Amino acid sequence: MEKLKILIADDESRMRRLVSDFLSKKGYECVEAADGQAAVDYFFSDEGKDTALIILDVMMPRMDGWQVVKEIRQYSKVPIIMLTARTEERDELLGYEIGVDDYVAKPFSPKILVARVDAILRRTAQTSADDRIEIGGIVVDKTAHSVSINGENIELSFKEFELLTYFLENAGIALSREKILNNVWNYDYFGDARTIDTHVKKLRAKLGEKGDLIKTIWGLGYKFEA
Repeated sequence: MEKLKILIADDESRMRRLVSDFLSKKGYECVEAADGQAAVDYFFSDEGKDTALIILDVMMPRMDGWQVVKEIRQYSKVPIIMLTARTEERDELLGYEIGVDDYVAKPFSPKILVARVDAILRRTAQTSADDRIEIGGIVVDKTAHSVSINGENIELSFKEFELLTYFLENAGIALSREKILNNVWNYDYFGDARTIDTHVKKLRAKLGEKGDLIKTIWGLGYKFEA
């Protein structure tokens, strides 16, 4: 079975090696890039076309992590996990706004990072012939990883797609923020629940009129009602 390839971009060689060692032990193929430009160049090269996931530092020479995400998101929905020493809320929100799927603040546990990688790639690989959900005019095709409304495709980030899928699979059920975090992010999340609110706000905007189907339950969380 072919190993899944992970691109690790960080200007600190020790950090790259640490992450690479832990992921390699789990059976992943790791490729390292010492700066943002090198990461972009590799991703768009013939060798980088089969990259399954990117782990990306924010502060790097030649091209920072934010710009790398913007460059890649013009052409690809490959899952991206952002590493950063910054802890300010606006930095985390910026990451989600430009298409980052997960956000890990340094210092972090390599085992937790590996668990997050496992979770994202496991969900990416979970496809089957009947993985199609249609509710309220919204069609989610989990196999093709696509969403359409009235026949028109809607561009969603990886995390937005997972969130919408979870809502549709639990239509009519009141979902707490904690439950959403534990199921969509698939790990015990100790961060701020506003992460969900940010994703829901973006998801509603992209769904247009259908965004109103995601109801806010004050003091609890959300419910999808068609």
